Amino acid sequence: MSWVHSSYNGGKIQNPSTLGFTPMPTPEDQAREAIDALLTKAGWIIQDTNQVNLSAALGVVIRNFPLAHGHGFADYLFYLDGKAAGVIEAKRKGTTLTGVEIQSAKYSGGFPPSLPVYVRPLPFLYQSTGVETRFTNELDPEP
Repeated sequence: MSWVHSSYNGGKIQNPSTLGFTPMPTPEDQAREAIDALLTKAGWIIQDTNQVNLSAALGVVIRNFPLAHGHGFADYLFYLDGKAAGVIEAKRKGTTLTGVEIQSAKYSGGFPPSLPVYVRPLPFLYQSTGVETRFTNELDPEP
């Protein structure tokens, strides 16, 4: 997160939030806000990893989901009826999404083996800027 303003005071840089300034969202934050709004409008329930309730709805999306070692974090992991089905990789507006498919495919293969899924690796891969969204269906024999 970048800051709107910082202040130099007696040799110490103060956190702008203590001076009444609010953090300015990064382009990635703006993309996630747009994606959150689109998912909510489509009926998905969005949750953070510290408050997961897969029974909250038929469609639940979990933000910043930790994957198996070496696979990082999925920006969004979506569950259908209590089982993982795919990932969404968020990118800032203007990013060319065709190159991001490799990253979301890496995430789909890094889902922890102890958690319920429909198919491994996760078949539904989305890449989104919040303005543009690309979808890859790994179940399609001729993508």
